[in-house]
Amino acid sequence: MISVLVVEDDPVAGEAHEAYVNRVEGFAVAGRVRTGQAALRFVEHTTIDLVLLDLRLPDMDGLQVARALRTAGLPVDVIAVTSARDLKVVRAAVSSGVVQYLLKPFTFAAMREKLEHYARFRATLGQDREVQGQAEIDRAFSSLRGVNRAALPKGMGEETLAAVVTALRAMPSGGSAGAVGEAAGVSRVTARRYLEYLAGTGVVERLPTYGTVGRPEMTYTWTGES
Repeated sequence: MISVLVVEDDPVAGEAHEAYVNRVEGFAVAGRVRTGQAALRFVEHTTIDLVLLDLRLPDMDGLQVARALRTAGLPVDVIAVTSARDLKVVRAAVSSGVVQYLLKPFTFAAMREKLEHYARFRATLGQDREVQGQAEIDRAFSSLRGVNRAALPKGMGEETLAAVVTALRAMPSGGSAGAVGEAAGVSRVTARRYLEYLAGTGVVERLPTYGTVGRPEMTYTWTGES
């Protein structure tokens, strides 16, 4: 269970955020506070995994809270929940250790998506061990963003992407472009193009399968979420 602290000065919004979090499987709100100082005091005495942090608090800037958490060396991650759209604020949030940025107003579905991506990120890098290599790190960080369907390359369609993703996810051991294409109802060439795109986003792992003759066949394995 991922323990969450909601930091929001508006009591109505704070209550809504708490209700949203508690609706997402694997998450539980451990507390809700309305100021930055209260947040810092809370994490001193309670184990928290994630802070949903409003950046505009009555007593201090939310990014000051994020920086204070980092300075204290606390193993706490931060998702900024704010109406601030200034790119300077976004850049400052990233440099302050914020792992996700959720713009107000938002729906429950939007928060659920952020939380589920964060849960996958923790599942990959939350263990006290050494990573196996660059690919594992790339997959972990890509899980924070998922597949951005709104920015598909020219000539690619969402329906075909969904069909390819569905086909590949049904293959736990992975599959070739030909196998995925057959399952998705598209050509091998089309399937390979979409699979290569997904590999570039980090949600698909691509490994060569060596046979006896000819060029190695690529095997694609789903590692993320869409």
